[in-house]
Amino acid sequence: MSDTNEKSKVLILIPAYNEEENIGTFLESMKCSKIAEEADILVIDDASKDRTAEIAREHGVKVISQVYNMGYGAALQLGYKYATNHEYDYVLQLDADGQHDACNLDILYECLTNSQKDCDIIIGSRFLEGSESYKMGTIRLLSIKFFRCIIKWIGHADITDPTSGLQGLNRKAFSYYAQYGKFDYRYPDINMIMQMLLRGFRIGECRACMHQRVAGTSMHSGIWKPFAYMVLMSLSTIAAIIRNKK
Repeated sequence: MSDTNEKSKVLILIPAYNEEENIGTFLESMKCSKIAEEADILVIDDASKDRTAEIAREHGVKVISQVYNMGYGAALQLGYKYATNHEYDYVLQLDADGQHDACNLDILYECLTNSQKDCDIIIGSRFLEGSESYKMGTIRLLSIKFFRCIIKWIGHADITDPTSGLQGLNRKAFSYYAQYGKFDYRYPDINMIMQMLLRGFRIGECRACMHQRVAGTSMHSGIWKPFAYMVLMSLSTIAAIIRNKK
């Protein structure tokens, strides 16, 4: 983490809800990241009912706790507003459950600051050469392939992993998301990628290392959740296309 007397230009944003079994180990693992040592780390505790916030504070990171459980997207947008108000240049976001390996941080930052890539958003992809990932269910894989085609057709971009929450954003991107009505905090996923592409933002990808969740329950677990997710994201994406084509 950065020296408190010196302003960091990078904020590592970690939304968390009931992750007491994972977040301590995850924050410890971040010591292997060079950029994590230089950056500020912010955990948005989404009104967890366990010791998530307490454990995060014990590891010396800044924690903002929501009074009510607002959801993953609302936690992200609060982080974007924080980054905007505190004048950060970059936000690196990843999940608190340990599925996003801390080694991804340095790769995200390198790609985000690479002038040759010249991107506003970098997505960590499980499907690029050199990536490592866990086995996903059939419906989840089919939905990802479907969303790839939609993005290619409407957004004219090749995004291999449009549902990845592992992302890096520059100030232009996260300050846009911080504005009222510019970020779908209820369902922030492929619809946000589509919106940003249609708005002229530049989106790229980098290889990523992801693991199977060790403890707790994933939002994509079970049989029906992936199917419901696919339907919901399809509707949200259609709405984003219509809204941003006007």
